[in-house]
Amino acid sequence: MAQKAFASSADLDEKEQTLEVLADGVYALTAEGDPNVGAIEGEDFVVAFEALATPVAAQDWLKLLRRHTDKPVRYLVLSHYHAVRVLGASAFDAEVIVAHENTRALVAERGKEDWESEFGRMPRLAKGADSVPGLTWPTLTFSDRLTIDLGGDRGDLVLQYCGRGHTEGDIVAWLPRQRILYAGDLVEAEAALYTGDAFHRDWASSTLDRVRDFGAEALIGGRGGVTKGRDAVDAAIEQTREFLRVMIREVGAVQQAGGMLKEAFERTHAALAPQYGRWPIFEHCLPFDVSRLWDELSGIERPVIWTAERDREVWDQLQG
Repeated sequence: MAQKAFASSADLDEKEQTLEVLADGVYALTAEGDPNVGAIEGEDFVVAFEALATPVAAQDWLKLLRRHTDKPVRYLVLSHYHAVRVLGASAFDAEVIVAHENTRALVAERGKEDWESEFGRMPRLAKGADSVPGLTWPTLTFSDRLTIDLGGDRGDLVLQYCGRGHTEGDIVAWLPRQRILYAGDLVEAEAALYTGDAFHRDWASSTLDRVRDFGAEALIGGRGGVTKGRDAVDAAIEQTREFLRVMIREVGAVQQAGGMLKEAFERTHAALAPQYGRWPIFEHCLPFDVSRLWDELSGIERPVIWTAERDREVWDQLQG
């Protein structure tokens, strides 16, 4: 059997982008399982949600957005620290870059390693990689909640920390008037979860409970299409939760039986593949997911830093 190409290194086909206007001045750009981005118009400014991997990629998104609004970007909100979400920040020329305080700490601790890791795993997303000027540093951080007054009759945008999940610094952006939630990678709509920096047990329980409690009627996840309707939003949240619960069950069972990491990967793959196996980046993510969960269940509280070298070692061990 031929060895699988490393991570998403063989995924070189361009994805079709879809820009949706979800409400007056509320936008989402999805791309067949590539990272999603969004924007919210204030009275005389824009709040951008996520930055993509490079300034070149971000400029392409801004060209689409400029067909609808020419307001300047005042705030750039980053849901978490991963390179493919943040390194395009310079293209926005934002007055303020907002993130959770833990996200800023993670950039300082492991931002450089993550940059090299993610560009190696997903080279197609690193469009114009040489346009990245350096690490992206938030200029405004918070610990629990931050509210942005959108001005006029546009209401508020609420940035909320729901607990540890995809990373220890994920935030969501909530529009209470429109009941629209930008969930970042805490929820994926028919796209596989990446959990290599996750806190699986928190994420599968209290964190997703808080996400569900918003009662959103439209949800933009980190990847996949926009989810519309309360029942569909709840179903997307529960799909995410079930992915995590199956992982915890299968990896935990192997550990308790004295098994090895490779066995845990194979058992988890077999359990998840019937429902999730055809979803974007499933094969890419799962070795890193299982490796992190194995560590977590072994008592390693915080994720080990992923480097380009460690990526290859784990991939060769589990997908080789």
